This record gives sequence, structure tokens and C-alpha cells, in this order.
Amino acid sequence: MSILEVEHISKYFGKTEVLKDICFTLEENQVLSIIGSSGSGKTTLLRCLNFLERPDSGLIRVAGNVVYDSDMMKNMSESVIRKNRLHFGLVFQSFNLFPQYTAIENVMLARQLQAKKEPDYKKNKAAINEGIRKEAEDLLNRMGLSERMNNYPHQLSGGQCQRVAIARALALKPDILCFDEPTSALDPELTGEVLKVIKGLAEQKMTMIIVTHEMSFARDVSDQVIFMDDGYVLEYGTPDEVFGNPKMERTRQFLGNYN
Repeated sequence: MSILEVEHISKYFGKTEVLKDICFTLEENQVLSIIGSSGSGKTTLLRCLNFLERPDSGLIRVAGNVVYDSDMMKNMSESVIRKNRLHFGLVFQSFNLFPQYTAIENVMLARQLQAKKEPDYKKNKAAINEGIRKEAEDLLNRMGLSERMNNYPHQLSGGQCQRVAIARALALKPDILCFDEPTSALDPELTGEVLKVIKGLAEQKMTMIIVTHEMSFARDVSDQVIFMDDGYVLEYGTPDEVFGNPKMERTRQFLGNYN
């Protein structure tokens, strides 16, 4: 079953077209890696999926439901956009943790803001917050951070901060978890611990989209791979197809830089 369908997404910044008729699908419980050179449109595509950018044309469906239709956007309220954004969790390159909050507070915060909009929040505030805290503790335990829950971001390594960011994204229970080059801000020695967490999520059948420059990791963890160049999807297939037998010369040139 396709959890995500992306149809004919295009995006302009001024007169520059940075995404050009992007189409792909993602099956539930699968991992899609997006590779390509810097400036090829990978991050912009993720931002469009999360509605941090608005595509200029195209359609996005999640579990068969339209969450974005460029023809209908003028009639979609901000509250609808925020609701549709919850289908996606996004882990940024640079963590984006709040420095004034501890690890567990960072994980709890988004879920608390969401809970405050629920009709029975004021009536059951203590119990709801206790449940949110327990969920945050469980997520940080899964990330191997049980002894770091009360540390502030400046007291954590880059790898630990990224694992807090992953826990925060998971706290909202997204249908699809997205990573934007999750190891690019890390020292090489810290990269492995974050990739290990992502691989563990893949083994647990978390549906994910991963923008990455880690080619061996992408080949190992992915069910499908997209190679982007100059705003286009040039290759789209299994890891064996894209890495082992690429159809396009540009793909072969790109992968040759990593061999």
C-alpha cells in the first residue's frame, strides 16, 4: 500500500525552478533515500513535503488522502496546513533544539502544544502531561539517552543532540519520518551512532525518507532510492538498480565520486 504519493511537484524561487515535475510513491514501512549533489533540490523537496515551503504546482497524498493540492491552496487555511504537516516528522541537519530546555523538555514540548488544543486538556492536564512525559522517557530510552534526559543541549554531544531531535520527531507519531542529511553536522566519529539509530528504526518498519550523502548507508538501509540532479528525478528504483546498474550517465558520474 502506498503511504505517500507525490505527483508533478514543481517549485520556483523567483524565476528559478528548483523542483521540476517530481513524481514518486513510497510504500508503508519502507525507506526511501534521496541522493544527489548539493543544490539538486533534495532539501527543498523535503521542505515541500513538510509544508515549510509551498509547491507551486502538484499534488501530495498520504494514505490516499489529499494533503496538498496546488489548485486548492488558496482555500486551505493555516490550521489545515498545520494538521496536514503532522503526517510528517522532520529531523533537521542542525538539530534545532531549544537551548533553554532539557532533552526531555525538548521532546515533550511539541506534544504538549498539540495536547493543549484538545478539548479535555484543561480538565485532565496533570494526567495528560504525565502521559506525555512517560512517552518522552520511553523515546529517549530507545535513543540510548536514559542518563541524559535532564541535560541541556550544550551539555550533549552532536550525536546525542541529533538523537534527541529524532525522539522529538517521533513524539508526534508521524506517518512518515523525514531526515535532512542527519549526519552532515556531525564529526565522523559521531556519525555512526546516529546511523545506527536510523537503521534500527528501519528494522522496526518505520516509514522514512532520508536525504543523505552516506552512499553505503543509503544502499544498505533503503528499499527505494531517488537520484536528483538539477531539480529532476533522474533515477528511481531499488538500491541494486540505482547503485548497481544506473541508467543515466550523470548518475554514474555522481556515484563514481564516492567509489
